[in-house]
Amino acid sequence: MGTTTAELRCWRVSIYGEIREMTHLQGKGSVERFCRLAGVSRASFYRNWQHTEPAEEEMALRHRIQLLFIEHRGHYGVRRMTHLLRLEGMVINHKRVERVMKEDNLLAITKRKFVLATTDSRHDLPVYLNLAARMEVTAINQLWVADITYIRLNREFVFLAVVIDVYSRRVVGRALSEKIDTELTLSALKQAIETRQPKPGLVHHSDQGIQYAAGDYVEEMDAHGIIASMSRPGNPYDNAFCESFMKTLKKEEVYCSEYQDLADLTIHIEAFIDQYYNQKRLHSALGYVCPAAFEATAQPAGITDAPKMIYFPPPKEAVSVR
Repeated sequence: MGTTTAELRCWRVSIYGEIREMTHLQGKGSVERFCRLAGVSRASFYRNWQHTEPAEEEMALRHRIQLLFIEHRGHYGVRRMTHLLRLEGMVINHKRVERVMKEDNLLAITKRKFVLATTDSRHDLPVYLNLAARMEVTAINQLWVADITYIRLNREFVFLAVVIDVYSRRVVGRALSEKIDTELTLSALKQAIETRQPKPGLVHHSDQGIQYAAGDYVEEMDAHGIIASMSRPGNPYDNAFCESFMKTLKKEEVYCSEYQDLADLTIHIEAFIDQYYNQKRLHSALGYVCPAAFEATAQPAGITDAPKMIYFPPPKEAVSVR
C-alpha cells in the first residue's frame, strides 16, 4: 500500500480486482467477507465494479435480484428489493431496480380476497376499555394484539388465531383449527405466554369477539398478570397491526398455494411465520429489518421501559396577537 493518493487508488483498484476474482471462485456471500478482510467498503467496491466492468456488474445485479426474488417468494416489489440490495452494500436507486425487475418480468404476486366474518360480539360477557389506543410502546412484551382470520381449503374453512408483539411486529403465538371457538384463541395465547414469558402488566388487545371475552380466556390472562384491552365495535382500525399481518399472510402465502388438508396447511403456515415472516421479511415500519433482527437490538421491558399512556392530547401553544 502506497502513501500518495495515486498509489492508494492503484492499491484499491487491485484489491477490487482480487475481490471479484475470489468472489467468482467462492460464490455468493463472499463480497462482504472479502471487503471486510481487505479493509474496503462494499459500497466503494460496487461503485468501482460498475465503472470498470459495467456489463459484468449488470449481470451480477440481475442474478442477485432474481435470487432475492425467489428467496422472498416473489412478493418483494421495487421498494423492498432496493433496501435489500442496499443492505448488502450495493449503491443503487429504486429506478434501476425497477428497470431490471421489469425487464426480467419479476412482478410481485398479489390476488384479490374473499371476506368471511370472524368476529361475533353479540354476547353479554364483560368487555374492556381500549387501552392500546392510549399507549406508546417502547419495548417488547408491553402490548400484544390478537385476531382471527379464515383460510379456505378445498371443502371447508379453517381458522387461524395469532398473537403479535406490537413493538417488533413479531408473531409470538398462533393456532389453527376447524372451529372458531375459545379453544382456538386460547391455544394461541398459551403458546405466546410460553414462548415469551411476559412480566405482569402486559396489555393484550383484541376485538370484542366472544372468543376473547370468554371466561377461560380472561382467566388465563389474569393468571399471568395480563391486562385486557378491546377495540370499539365495528372498528377494525383499532387492531391495524393484526390486520396488516393477515393481509401479508393472505397475499404472500395463502393465495399463492393450494393445501391438501389442515395438516398440510399447518406445515406451510408454520414455515411462513417461523422461517420467513419473523426471520427474513423486511418491515418498513421497523426501518426495513425483520422482527427477529429488530428484537435483537431491543432492550427487554422493565420498570424503566414501561409504555407511556396518553389520555389527553397535548395542549396547543398559545398564539400571541399584537
